[in-house]
Amino acid sequence: MFLASILIQSATNMFNEYYDFKRGLDDERMVGIAGTIVRDGVKPTTVLRLGFIFMAVALLLGIYLCATTSWWLALVGIVSMGIGYLYSGGPWPLAYTPFGELAAATAMGPVIVLISFFLQSGTVTWRAALLSIPIGLLIGAILFANNMRDMVQDAEGGRRTVVILLGRERGRILFASVFAAAYLVIVMLVVFHLITPWALAVFATIPTAVYVVRLYYQHTEPAKLHAAVKGTSNLLFRFGVLMFCAMLVSLVHVA
Repeated sequence: MFLASILIQSATNMFNEYYDFKRGLDDERMVGIAGTIVRDGVKPTTVLRLGFIFMAVALLLGIYLCATTSWWLALVGIVSMGIGYLYSGGPWPLAYTPFGELAAATAMGPVIVLISFFLQSGTVTWRAALLSIPIGLLIGAILFANNMRDMVQDAEGGRRTVVILLGRERGRILFASVFAAAYLVIVMLVVFHLITPWALAVFATIPTAVYVVRLYYQHTEPAKLHAAVKGTSNLLFRFGVLMFCAMLVSLVHVA
């Protein structure tokens, strides 16, 4: 499951790389990890083929998982791979609409968590779904942070992302609100005894969240905002590790 998820995510990045180049969105102004075709001279067809190869391997892994568990997973897997391609491919790419962050947050948050939970337990519960929400929110925040950094170039390329529709100022408010919501969900889960109180350890990441939000309020240049994109990724990693450790400590105490 882990390998299949990595392959689908990698393929999605490759499709995004290819189609952004084809649509003229990637050029010498690119900041961040995208734009390898422009900067490194990698052939566009090579990137596209690798994307399809990764998807094919993920499909084979998915067939194995379905054969050993339930074929209902096939539907979820097909939808996930479809989102991976349609995020930047097809006639109406999700990345060019206000729904890109929502699609990524759902597919890489609740969907992956619930599939993993099902593979281990043979069932799906509301508790597992609720536990996946904070991670999904922060995954969406990474895409939102990326779109805030690139909003000028994206607007020139015809994208209509959430931040382009809202404007920079309201986009900043929404961005900070997503962070706040992730922490609030953890508090609510603890209050209703759906997760161990040890999960409150995620509040140790608040300084990182504040640092990232301040960057977006203080800067508009893509080169400087790239640090905020990396900061959001680091926040997700630390938040997730602390949640995992909290659950592990809880299990040890129960045992």
